[in-house]
This record gives sequence, C-alpha cells and structure tokens, in this order.
Amino acid sequence: MVVHTATPLAGSIPTPERVWYASYGSNMHMDRLATYLAGGTPPGAARTYPGCRDHRAPERSIAVELAGRLYFATESPVWTGGRGFYDPTAPGRTRGRAHLVTVGQMSDIAAQEMYEEPGADLDLTTALRDGRDELGPGRYETLICPGTIDGIPLLTFTAPWSLRDVEVLNPSGAYLRYLAGGLLESGPWQEQDIADYLAACPGAAGNWTAAQVRDLLTADETPPGLRDAGS
Repeated sequence: MVVHTATPLAGSIPTPERVWYASYGSNMHMDRLATYLAGGTPPGAARTYPGCRDHRAPERSIAVELAGRLYFATESPVWTGGRGFYDPTAPGRTRGRAHLVTVGQMSDIAAQEMYEEPGADLDLTTALRDGRDELGPGRYETLICPGTIDGIPLLTFTAPWSLRDVEVLNPSGAYLRYLAGGLLESGPWQEQDIADYLAACPGAAGNWTAAQVRDLLTADETPPGLRDAGS
C-alpha cells in the first residue's frame, strides 16, 4: 500500500466540499471513527458520542505521513499516561490515516474532539490560507493544514503549544497498543516498523523499547479504552 504525503499549500485555497481528515491517534481505527460519525458509545467507554449530522462512512481512507512529530504529553485519566499530540514544527515524520469526508463531517468530528455539540461547519479560511488556526485553548482545538493530497486539503487537530513547550509524559501500554493497532490496520506498516516508530516518539522514548511495544500487539488483554484517546 502507498503512504501518501501532502503537497504544501501555495497560497490560500477555497473551501472545498470534501477534505482529508488526518488522524494520528485513536481515529485511525475505523470502529472508533464510526462512533464519531454515527454516534454511540465505544466498547468500555464512559462517554457517548452524538455523531455527525451525516453518518456516512468515509469515501476513502489512506495511510499518510506528515512532516512533524508525534509526542505524548498531559495525563489522560482513562489511559493513565500521556496523550498523543502532533507538532508540525518539530523534526521528524508522523504516521497516520486520512479519511475523505465532507467539511460538515470533519467539522462535527472536530466538535466532538472539543467536547462540543456538533452541528455547525467550521470556517476553514484561515487554516487553508496559513496552514494553522487556533480555534481555542483546548488540547485538540488547533487546526492544522499540512497541505493537499490529490488537490484536496488535509486537516488535523492538535494542541496550541509545541513539543518544546511542554513536558512529555510516558504513555500507557494500553494506549500504545491501540495506536500500534491503528497503524497496523492502516495497511502499509509492519509490526516491527510500527514498534520502532512508536518507541522513538518523545514521551515513549526511554520508557518503552521497540520489543516491548511489539509485544503489546500480541498481548491477550483487551485495551481498556477507547475513551479520551485523542485524535
């Protein structure tokens, strides 16, 4: 399978009908994304998602690599470890999965990430012009547009701070296992490659070896959470 990269923005582009919503965390899993789209409570979760106005599945889902770094910071009360964030300014590459959805669907996914009620389309003008728009101070309230794929804008969410501004935090084994499973489901990456990638991310580095991360993929226990896993 092909790993797609974004073509950088070259000036402002008009808001299209569809966008690529890029996830580098829990929404790489199609079952998790389906809860955001159609509504419901993921297995083992305490939170029920209202879903999008449009419940349809993505038109396509593709593996992507973004310029920047995945890192772990701020403790999740569910995973009892660091959450995943994306810093587009840090050296490195971030792996993820991009879903082709309508602007309305992407807006409603964003609202649910921000613990708000879905129902209003986001104004993407600033993000599509500048590549970034801070919609609020929250953990996933900064909208990033790394560029386009096949002429369609690629958008994701992260924190307003950068990697250098925050103390990284060791992610839990359950969370790492879920991210590793999402990357494996995305298609092009093999278990050892995924384990090497996650073990090197700030927060995990020095706390997890690649061998330990790979072992998580074959562990018998079911990950607890699909709760509060972030983007």
